Amino acid sequence: MTASTFADFPDVEVKLPAPDDPIRLGSEAHKALFCDTLLRTHDPYKPAVIDWPKLDEQTRARIVSLPIWDIAVQTEEKAGWNVRTYGEVVSDPLLKAAVAMDAFEESRHKLVLANMVEAYGIKLDPEPAYRRPKDPEWAFMVTGYSECIDSFFGFGLFEIARSSGFFPTELVDTFEPVMREEGRHILFFVNWVAWWRRNMPFWRRPWFELKVLAVWLFLIAERIGIAGDMEKSDKAQDNNFTLNGSKELGVEITFPELARVCLRENDRRLAAYDPRLIRPVFVPNMIRLALRFMKAPPVAA
Repeated sequence: MTASTFADFPDVEVKLPAPDDPIRLGSEAHKALFCDTLLRTHDPYKPAVIDWPKLDEQTRARIVSLPIWDIAVQTEEKAGWNVRTYGEVVSDPLLKAAVAMDAFEESRHKLVLANMVEAYGIKLDPEPAYRRPKDPEWAFMVTGYSECIDSFFGFGLFEIARSSGFFPTELVDTFEPVMREEGRHILFFVNWVAWWRRNMPFWRRPWFELKVLAVWLFLIAERIGIAGDMEKSDKAQDNNFTLNGSKELGVEITFPELARVCLRENDRRLAAYDPRLIRPVFVPNMIRLALRFMKAPPVAA
């Protein structure tokens, strides 16, 4: 085991397993590895000093027209609240430091987006009043599983926007740190779930699994617009951007083609991290299953 400390969290010491040591999910070594990965790979960029590239009017108009900016800003603000609130009830020093880092980066995403919309003159609706979550664990899980869905499709759409030229290279480079952080956050979250499942009191496990199911049902309902009083229909429609966003990007692409780009980008972005850490599997596996039942396009003669 090796030890390291972090300048931002000087009181936290991390005892890491050796690179070749196997990792048992739920162990102290597992916790050390997924917390260390989040802390060690932190990018200290400052949103206030981002030099937003000057865009020609046509490119700016395309970006302004995307129906995502209101919900994106609000989602990042809520994510920061949710993660930060959960961090307040965590007692383990290392996990608390990692959750605090997660919360800081989520809130920083909101600042990045706020500065961007100001730089490009994007008009936003007034933000709603944000309420402190009543159940910190529920709020953290909603944010974590939501990011697992949105990041999977977001990785693919970001690549399509890059390769199609919808986002100019300068803007792609500016947003790349945010995309990397989304990958780090979902990696941290799914490993936290695996670790917590094995360390919570035995009597809590059935309730936790019911809570996981409830979170997924909530998120599915949100995305198909039937969440009733929980979500307004226009917001639910915006949340579906990660599923049908290729049309908004002006790219003609079939769902199987989009799905394969998302799978490839998801694998590529998460491949950078220690293979002993588990990856989000539910959404990728559902997409792979769906592709098995879709007809392959005819081969051109």
